[in-house]
Amino acid sequence: MASTSLVRFDRVTVRFDNNVALANLTWDLREGDTCVILGAAGSGKTVLLKTALGLIHPDEGSVALFGQDTRGVAESAMRELRARIGILFQEGGLFDSLTVEDNVGYPLENQKSLLCPPDQVRPRVEEALRFVELGHTLEKFPSELSGGMRRRVGIARAIVTQPKLLLYDSPTAGLDPITANNIMTLVAKERDIRGTTTALATHRFQDGHLLANYRYNASKGKLEPGETGTRFLVLNDGQIAFEGSQDELEASRDAYVSKFAKPLKD
Repeated sequence: MASTSLVRFDRVTVRFDNNVALANLTWDLREGDTCVILGAAGSGKTVLLKTALGLIHPDEGSVALFGQDTRGVAESAMRELRARIGILFQEGGLFDSLTVEDNVGYPLENQKSLLCPPDQVRPRVEEALRFVELGHTLEKFPSELSGGMRRRVGIARAIVTQPKLLLYDSPTAGLDPITANNIMTLVAKERDIRGTTTALATHRFQDGHLLANYRYNASKGKLEPGETGTRFLVLNDGQIAFEGSQDELEASRDAYVSKFAKPLKD
């Protein structure tokens, strides 16, 4: 049986003034997929994710979320659709004036369609923070945490609603290799324990390699080698320059695409 489409772009074009950010792009993310979106700065990775969320509206074409065409959908209805998606923006996107507890609990308290009882907010926040191994940080503020810890809090906030779909925007940008690997381990852990559909935008081949070649073993609490069916998408000037498996990516002779088939420096 074919899996359900969670995100569907049909010939989407997005322009900012005279600049084309996405050009006639067709893309489908289905339930259970893992998709790694690669590309240089300005290639359209973040625009693609924001367009999927309805934060940017296409100038041409259409976007469907969970099978619903979002053209003309009221913002209140879009908020309900977004409530079903976990999002990690660049740098974590935390509120500096809120504690870690309040940051992670924010979606539960402010997305009314989730119907989370008030007495369940803190237990679910604690569970999400334990998942990212930061259960001791409830009362801290983002300014008291390292960059890697802030990113982990961002993941906790993204998963606290137990979404079917998670979108990550450059989750390892600016982090040292060890911390970046820890973040990617959490991404794989969420995907493999909860079966979450995952789309991750990055310029780091290392991130995609980990998702494509390792699975999280919950009983052992660590990653182990294993195929995951991860699909790679390479964007160039808002267009799909490549879509396929890691083996196909590494075999590409396209000069631009081949840049993303090997580890790159941050």
